[in-house]
Amino acid sequence: MPTLRTYLPKGQPRLHSVNKPITTIGSSPSNDIVVQADGVAEAHAQIIFDGRFFNLEEVDRAADIQINGKKKRRARLSHNDRIHLGSAEIAFSLLGDPSFVLATEQETSSNTTDIAGLEQLNAFSERLMQRGSVDELLTDLLDAVVEISGAHRGAVLLVEPGEPSDTERRVSVRAVRNVRRDIIADASGGISDSIVRKVITTGMPVIVSDALADQQFGKSESVLALKLSSVMCVPMLAQGESLGALYVGNDHVKQLFDRSQLDLLTVFAAQASLILQNAMLLSSLRADKEKLQEELSDMRFGEIIGACDSMLEVFRKLQKVASTDISVLITGETGTGKELIAREIHRRSPRVRGPFVTINCGAIPENLIESELFGHVRGAFTGAVASRPGKFQVADKGTLFLDEIGELPLNLQVKLLRALQEHVVYRVGDSRPEKVDIRIVAATNRNLDEEIRENRFREDLYYRLNVVNLWLPPLRARGEDVVLIARALLSKYADELNSSVRGFAPDALTAIKRYAWPGNVRQLENRIKKALVLCDHNLLTADDLDLVREEQSPILPLERAKEEFQHRYVREVLERNNGNRTQTARDLGVDPRTIFRYLEREQNPIPSGGGKG
Repeated sequence: MPTLRTYLPKGQPRLHSVNKPITTIGSSPSNDIVVQADGVAEAHAQIIFDGRFFNLEEVDRAADIQINGKKKRRARLSHNDRIHLGSAEIAFSLLGDPSFVLATEQETSSNTTDIAGLEQLNAFSERLMQRGSVDELLTDLLDAVVEISGAHRGAVLLVEPGEPSDTERRVSVRAVRNVRRDIIADASGGISDSIVRKVITTGMPVIVSDALADQQFGKSESVLALKLSSVMCVPMLAQGESLGALYVGNDHVKQLFDRSQLDLLTVFAAQASLILQNAMLLSSLRADKEKLQEELSDMRFGEIIGACDSMLEVFRKLQKVASTDISVLITGETGTGKELIAREIHRRSPRVRGPFVTINCGAIPENLIESELFGHVRGAFTGAVASRPGKFQVADKGTLFLDEIGELPLNLQVKLLRALQEHVVYRVGDSRPEKVDIRIVAATNRNLDEEIRENRFREDLYYRLNVVNLWLPPLRARGEDVVLIARALLSKYADELNSSVRGFAPDALTAIKRYAWPGNVRQLENRIKKALVLCDHNLLTADDLDLVREEQSPILPLERAKEEFQHRYVREVLERNNGNRTQTARDLGVDPRTIFRYLEREQNPIPSGGGKG
């Protein structure tokens, strides 16, 4: 077991074990290792065991740390490193200190073979760290223990948490050597062996020198069945809870095991427990990831994730229109995934072997957009040094996605309408027509009915584009979809960004569900990317996602919440019906005048104050 020996300006050196995943050091009594000396902060530093290495990190930024004479904020510890915290000197030993393992200093001097045992422990730890699965790790653990103890038989047992009491906890025999599993655990998983049961329930090691003659354990299932002469069994503990037990025995030699071997086996178990706990955590995370992928496969439509009713309706329509060649208009707020839907239409269409070409009508200067759409010939305008095809020509035999179509200038809308009607385009500066065979999918976050009323969008172009409308609901209206999407994004970008984050803390999931997400999926994606880059722990919290309490939707009185929901829902259904109030009233089962009242209230909101001033 690794140890720290502290040397203070006054007093005797003190020895401390490093047997926890995180060991804290400081002058406060709340630390695992208390060092009271000049220059030592209350919470000065901590040693973190990551399953392979011991890493020293600062806790107090103002506190001074020196390792082998050099100032450090964090460093990986090696055997015999000298650490200075203020006026205190600390020696780190990876192999431990024999006096710590053995009962007394006299035993240490007379049992030099235990030093070799500790060296074996170090080599054993290195082997364990190379193992990928828990079962491989346990097999190696048992082989090492049987070899170092001189035992003939052995077993590694893991107990399952959550049972009513220790005596009833189920046990899993995970690795054996020359022992039948049913001798130690019965068919139902209960612990049938009294030696193992005592070690697991008490957390204390047991050594039996003459097992068959022992009054307490002579009738143990394993002792009788195997006719054992010598037995040792030690617990595997993590934060005081029993993970399982190491059990070894010999059926030929009495008094084979002594106290020093029991101590050494206990050290083996302690070291293995830390590594095993890390391996079990990784195994659990892999299982969670596989479960998430299975869940997503049931809720994924191509690259789109969704299981709420409104998204299922989108998928149903998409499947029907994808196989045709009719134009589709995708509407919804910014960041709802309109381009993903457009790509999925193309992927499921007969044009899948052709190109999928995207143009953002709102991102190109007005004087260049005609050239971008239809191309130009050499000399058509200043800077046109060569002829160039437009997006229409590039998308021939495929799909052209016109994103943010509501941003297209009116003069270009006329030319676009002509191209859609005649399937012919003219390059800027050219009078020769070019035939194109394309399918048009357009998208906008604007209310095009309102744009038509304000003479900012041509009605004839609108009807040409809007043969079928697919309305994408905002993220706040998709219920549990937001959690599914968040988990899928975290899994994707954690791998891409090489992040150690593997999940969300409970407060983060609560905040994600409460937040309104005005930027929808794009905003959620950006928050998760940022958090993965900046986070320095394994679970993302609400703070990591910048979802402080003030940003979450406030709790409203029930009547007001009901009114706001109804108003928002009417607006969403109205958008789905492209501003058709009569159809919206019919869908909602209300009088059309109700829709007018909601719209009037939106234009003339009730003031928050009282009566006239």
